Amino acid sequence: MFPAGHAWPKVRVLQVLWALLAVLLASRRLWALKDFQGCTWHVVLNEFNRVGEDGVEDRFFKQQPMDTVSKVFQTLVDSPVDTNEIYMGFPYFLKINYLCNQKLSQDLVRMGHLTGLKPLVLVTFQSPVNFYRWKIEQLQIQMEAAPFRSKVSEECMAEEVCSMSWYTPMPIKNGSVIMHVDISSNGLGTFIQDKGFHVNINGFLKLDEDDDIVYAVGEELYSLTPEHFVGISSRPLWYTVDQAPVLILGGIPNEKYVLMTDTSFEEHSLVELSIDSCWVGSVYCPHSGFTATIYDTIATESTLFIRQNQLVYYFTGTYTTLHESNRGSGSWVRVLASECIKKLCPAHFPANGSEYVMALTMGKNEGFIHFGTITDGQVSFEMLPKHWSVCQQIADNTCSIIWSEYIAGEQTVLLLVETGSSDGSKIYMVISYNRARGLQFLMILGTETYTSTRMVSKGISFNPYNNLIFIWGNFLLQSSNKENLIYLADFPKEQIIKYIARSFLGNMAIVTETEELVYLMHKHEGKLVKRPMPVEKLLMYQQHTNYYDLERKGNYSMLSFTNLCPFSVMRLRNLPRPQRYTRQERYRARPPSIFERSGFHTKNSLAIYQGLVYHLLWLHTKYDKPYADPVHDPTWRWWQNNKQDKDYYFFLASNWQSAGGVYIDMDSYEKIYNLEPEYQLPERIFLDKGTEYSFTIFLSAQGRSFSAQAELGSAFQPHTRVDVGVVLANPGCIEALVKQEILINRNSVLFLITLKDKKLCYDQGISGHHLMKTSMMVNVVGSSGFCFQDTHLEPHMQGNLMVPVLIGCPPGKRLAFDITYTLEYSLRQNKHYFDCVHVDPEMPCFLFRDIFYPFFLIQDLVTGDSGSFQGSYVLLVVGGGPTLESIRDYSKDEIYRFNSPQDKTNSLIWTTRISRTTKDSAFHIMSHESPGIEWLCLENSPCYDNVPRGIFSPEFFFKVLVSNRGVDTSTYCNYQLTFLVHIHGLPLSPKRALFIFMVSTSVFVGLVIFYIIFCLLWPLMVKGCTTLRWKINDIIASDSYYTYTSISGISSMASLRQSRQGSIVSSRIEEDGAEPREAMEGQLTALASHLPPPPATITPPLQGPS
Repeated sequence: MFPAGHAWPKVRVLQVLWALLAVLLASRRLWALKDFQGCTWHVVLNEFNRVGEDGVEDRFFKQQPMDTVSKVFQTLVDSPVDTNEIYMGFPYFLKINYLCNQKLSQDLVRMGHLTGLKPLVLVTFQSPVNFYRWKIEQLQIQMEAAPFRSKVSEECMAEEVCSMSWYTPMPIKNGSVIMHVDISSNGLGTFIQDKGFHVNINGFLKLDEDDDIVYAVGEELYSLTPEHFVGISSRPLWYTVDQAPVLILGGIPNEKYVLMTDTSFEEHSLVELSIDSCWVGSVYCPHSGFTATIYDTIATESTLFIRQNQLVYYFTGTYTTLHESNRGSGSWVRVLASECIKKLCPAHFPANGSEYVMALTMGKNEGFIHFGTITDGQVSFEMLPKHWSVCQQIADNTCSIIWSEYIAGEQTVLLLVETGSSDGSKIYMVISYNRARGLQFLMILGTETYTSTRMVSKGISFNPYNNLIFIWGNFLLQSSNKENLIYLADFPKEQIIKYIARSFLGNMAIVTETEELVYLMHKHEGKLVKRPMPVEKLLMYQQHTNYYDLERKGNYSMLSFTNLCPFSVMRLRNLPRPQRYTRQERYRARPPSIFERSGFHTKNSLAIYQGLVYHLLWLHTKYDKPYADPVHDPTWRWWQNNKQDKDYYFFLASNWQSAGGVYIDMDSYEKIYNLEPEYQLPERIFLDKGTEYSFTIFLSAQGRSFSAQAELGSAFQPHTRVDVGVVLANPGCIEALVKQEILINRNSVLFLITLKDKKLCYDQGISGHHLMKTSMMVNVVGSSGFCFQDTHLEPHMQGNLMVPVLIGCPPGKRLAFDITYTLEYSLRQNKHYFDCVHVDPEMPCFLFRDIFYPFFLIQDLVTGDSGSFQGSYVLLVVGGGPTLESIRDYSKDEIYRFNSPQDKTNSLIWTTRISRTTKDSAFHIMSHESPGIEWLCLENSPCYDNVPRGIFSPEFFFKVLVSNRGVDTSTYCNYQLTFLVHIHGLPLSPKRALFIFMVSTSVFVGLVIFYIIFCLLWPLMVKGCTTLRWKINDIIASDSYYTYTSISGISSMASLRQSRQGSIVSSRIEEDGAEPREAMEGQLTALASHLPPPPATITPPLQGPS
């Protein structure tokens, strides 16, 4: 029998087996590289009740958690989970397979399972637009897929399995409608390249009468034919970057058809929109004719916009995870009905918790734009400029706005305006409009000194990461400051740019009117259109075409190509751990262990897995509370009472005795704080005040790239022709330091690059809010378009590195009330601690007469760091009440009176001995070294004269706000914390105290007097009671006598009277034997005198015996 556990007794044998396995796996991976390059992951959605079915795929429509797992958890009676907790499930599972040569082979899938292959799933939740409603965070959860048998068909004759797949729960998080799913291998079995998928919630679906899922915006056409796309030219895809879950694309001639997708066009649907298509042309809205074509389409987080002719419609999807209610439109809503709209222009980035769209008018309101704001699905438009149109302000009635671009960070609208001149030529102007500054002008004459070709402007674009503005038409102008323009002479003048597709990471794709593609290269993007575009291969062919040599070798010529890349190897080294800069919070969840020998899970184990993942994310959501836990980890409370029984649960699992047939390892559900770098620059980095980010570039030079030069007064110094350049989008805000180290013996160069915030361009903001966008680009001199790295899939461009930088308060940092240290320090300073009578472990009490010493923590939810807040802060009581139910928020005037040392109304709630105040002396500035808070509750404060509830002293709940805004210069973070402080033992007002004293004293004195009187009158009361009892007995006796004489004869009555008199006398003698006999005889005589005379005697007749 094996011992209880999973360890073999011979460790040396185990080491040998692992070494042999490593050799086999290494050889297998070499074989896999050769034979499985065509294998790729394949992912579909399945509802829980359809898990195990082949050939089914569900749409991401349901958004609410489902109670499908609670019954299963009730069976886990002897496990770490608390069966009293509520465990919910998600509507969908991810079904994972892999395709080889675009085909699904169950033989290969089974082989992967038997060789140990397990897909690892990383789900990344996109932060929402409205950061006022939802917390901004970069959240990820990593799961391991569980193998599951497909439902057995009649054709399956295998004993174990014919068909299988891997499954993981598809988690949903409030505030997120976009999820990016990355699938990778665990390193065993078949080699499969990592792949990413967009799995987004589609809020534009609904259930029809037959409970089938259909589009709510129109009718889906399933029969796609080539005729639908004949004569269709390319069109730009407009959407809010990284925020739109559903994309829409129009442009199909004479049809109300659009393409819609929730998978970033991995799959798409052709939908005929259900709009009215009415024609409302008029004299101010000139159109040559009616067409059903959908011209402009814009997708935002929850709303779609379209333009047909001059009509504008929008449709808001049903997203309960965003709006917490059903705000779906139900049908297309027409807006700007009285306007003639000639173009819709998108705003690619959100700002201030909202998204934006711009509508350009023609006709009567030419020169105005309609600026649309979308907040939580609510759409509103306003006309800008406010009072005078652009045409009126430039005094040209023939002007026309041909494009608009919104700069979200500056709240500025850029307008490209076309005006006429006296000679009939066109003049173009770039007008910047800001509510505060008004209009600012930059004129483009149309014929500049650097070209003789008359310029025709078509559009304008802005990249917030590098601050570059491009004005395009039959030319391309570039500006980095909205004042000076650079003419890009390489662009062919005979072409006219139709539109620009931007990645906002440095590179652009330019599409001309003749549908030619021009690639403006700053950094590799990968795909310019939806089909893969081999940019690297095209550039390599272009390089080989332009740069080659023909060397004569006897009777033939030798063709050789010149390698223009200045380096042969480029690597990144010394990258810091990424989480501090990327702000990615990551959780790990593994499926519960099962006792099935084949390793396949059941529906019950999948349900348990889903419930555990749901509870893990629920703990993450609930962790954002003001009182800090003793352990800085969201999962601490989950397992805190069961950690000591970990070995017991493992013992049960080792002997296959676990309840429910599964073993839940508590260490499999955790938060990860120590991710390692992946030898590439992160997708983006966040910089707080003065933060640095550094890394090293290692370059191996091509050929002989070094030389030694002598400098006056020094030895020979090595020099190299390999160099790097760093371009900063905002050099006034960030700086870069480059340090070069030449490794002559390795023919290599090291460049240590340090990026640092200069503490100049940002004030203070809430965590993750109003971040400033900028970027850093590193370019190896002479590498653009000439350096490529060959991989097993395709070549990749090298030599250009670009990383977006976000300056401000990074997401995932918060201020928390350190209740543990506050209690410890208060006990040490006050020499005692008295809690409330009714103890609440979540909110301990503090005594009114004790000094209150609050301490706070800065907690980093990403890295797990937690330390004392060392900065300055302002503490304000902003609300309160004697009970939790009666707490109210105070007005601004009340907050000032209750907290300001300048208050003269006798309303202060608290005070402190510290003398440092804000600039206006309105409030105290405190720190961790402050001498503490003394509670006052003066006469006009709300906690004054609080009526006690019951026999205990009065209590009060103070709602306290702590903020470091304007008083702490050590960080960009505006930490704001609101929490409750429970104070007991409040004193009474003098009047109420005197009243209670007088009432209490009066009651006490009254009780004493009553006791004295009672003691003095007790004998008299006893005597009186005795006399009263005698009289009552006499009355009872007389009544009894009369009753008896009326029934008996006279003789019996006389004897009864004598007997009664004797009994009464003897009774009195027994009770009062001290009385003289004379008194007794007198009483008997008096009693006899009151008796009535005896009645006449009637002698009954004598009767003989019968």
